[in-house]
Amino acid sequence: PDTNMTERFDCHYCKESLFGKKYILKEDSPYCVKCYENLYSNTCEECKKPIGADCKDLSYKDRHWHETCFHCFQCKNSLVDKPFAAKEEHLLCTDCYSNEYSSKCNECKKTIMPGTRKMEYKGNSWHETCFICYRCQQPIGTKSFIPKDNQNFCVPCYEKQFAMQCVQCKKAITTGGVTYREQPWHKECFVCTGCKKQLSGQRFTSRDEFAYCLSCFCNLYAKKCAGCTNPISGLGGTKYISFEERQWHNDCFNCKKCSLSLVGRGFLTERDDILCPECGKDI
Repeated sequence: PDTNMTERFDCHYCKESLFGKKYILKEDSPYCVKCYENLYSNTCEECKKPIGADCKDLSYKDRHWHETCFHCFQCKNSLVDKPFAAKEEHLLCTDCYSNEYSSKCNECKKTIMPGTRKMEYKGNSWHETCFICYRCQQPIGTKSFIPKDNQNFCVPCYEKQFAMQCVQCKKAITTGGVTYREQPWHKECFVCTGCKKQLSGQRFTSRDEFAYCLSCFCNLYAKKCAGCTNPISGLGGTKYISFEERQWHNDCFNCKKCSLSLVGRGFLTERDDILCPECGKDI
């Protein structure tokens, strides 16, 4: 005999026969509608009633709603198949959320919609595409920028517009430079005209608007001492004596024979030599 006809078909929970009744399968076990709803129905966040087996259950972050209860907290319009935002337990349509919570773009003054990328700086917000360099009008994005007078500049534009340019190389001076003859130079560009060594922090002098280190200046322009033949720089208060188009360091202005200093004394000359009166009396 066919035993299937006599096999019982009962609710897995209350054991009542399900023949001729609506039932729901869960994990391969049949349940009558009442037991299924008592055991497994979710409670609607809005009306607090169970979401029955014949209703559509809409869920978001482990919370559940009847389809008819799934609406904007503010304007009550349905959120089914529409974008929405959550704020403090409440669901809001994007319009209500924007009016209530979204920031306004500092550039175009329009709402920055939830979920769109925005830039923030010192309490102001911008659409990503509105946060642009004031000079070149290109989006700054994640690149470095410099604010000035309520405008934002990408670094290359800021340097072109505001940074001083080196007289020598014409490029921007972004960190400490050197001022010479009221003009800006990079430290590495401000060099001796002769030997090309950097002059910043060194003693230097100039001739015909060209800067020289002391060594190059002396070699090129200083008077030579008739005694030691080294240059007399005249810098730093070096004293020297001049006589008939010849010059001597003070320390070199001595008698050729006895080496007595002749500074402030009378002296005699014999060809290129200078002599004290004592050594010169036999001339």
